[in-house]
Amino acid sequence: MDNETYIKEFILVPFSLKPGYTSLTTSVFFFLYVFGVLINSSIIAVIYTDVKLHTPMYVFLCNLAFVDICFTTTTVPKLLYMLLSGDNTVSFIQCFTQMYFFALIGGAEDIVIFIMAYDRYVAICDPLHYHDILNRKHCISLVSGTWILGILNSFVFTTSALHMSFCHSHTIQQFFCDPKALINVSCAGSEQFYIVIYLELLILGFFPAMFSLTSYIKIIRIVLQIKSKDGRKKAFSTCSSHLIIVIMYYMTCFSAYMMPNLEYSNVLEQVLTALYSVVTPMINPLIYSLRNKDVKSALRRLLGVILSLKKIKVK
Repeated sequence: MDNETYIKEFILVPFSLKPGYTSLTTSVFFFLYVFGVLINSSIIAVIYTDVKLHTPMYVFLCNLAFVDICFTTTTVPKLLYMLLSGDNTVSFIQCFTQMYFFALIGGAEDIVIFIMAYDRYVAICDPLHYHDILNRKHCISLVSGTWILGILNSFVFTTSALHMSFCHSHTIQQFFCDPKALINVSCAGSEQFYIVIYLELLILGFFPAMFSLTSYIKIIRIVLQIKSKDGRKKAFSTCSSHLIIVIMYYMTCFSAYMMPNLEYSNVLEQVLTALYSVVTPMINPLIYSLRNKDVKSALRRLLGVILSLKKIKVK
């Protein structure tokens, strides 16, 4: 390997954009990012300030909102900078730092979605023991465990990636330092990294996805047994919305990583990656929170307090 030229920086190629589409893409991602951060921040503020929402379900919602903010912040600001400045270079250290946090937050997202599915399963299928199963101690353990597992996953992930040698090319066909895209520019050490990727997909992807889907299937069975038509309709509407988000997130994630190399696979992979890492975090609060009457009532109360304080300051 004496003749290899080792790479100190990479060039990211987001969506293989033509000049005329750069402004549109920048506007779309700017809107998605700002809207996602604002809506998720609002959910955190509402849950934190309203004592009535200090229950397991809303604690997990708050954690999900924070994870979603981190998820988009890991990739979108750098993407916007590249689109606006035209500077697509990223140093070796910056690239692996971004990949570290992406793997951390991505792992946490998988676990949080599974925990929320389990929370709804216990609430509907075993309501009498809900507060015993998901007491304060267990909730703290679940939230803490989410981040501990995310950190461990990211450490193993990044450490294995550092064993790869990059010498074929320094151009990455992705809008951030995606692990799979890095493999395409490596010349050695990718075998071990492939093993780590597939183990991660199995442990933090496939198993949580199956458990989440199984939970919602059991929930739907219980809901269908509800005698009240209105109650059944309300419960089914909520659960089906959650189920759609779970399917959308895992399907796009698995498709992006399992897709074979085809003629237009680079652009399609980026679109699928954007769906699960940018679009889904924006939709999550709308599905999980803003359709909830308690959250909407708390949000109205918070807005009322803010408006009252503004009127007092004006006077």
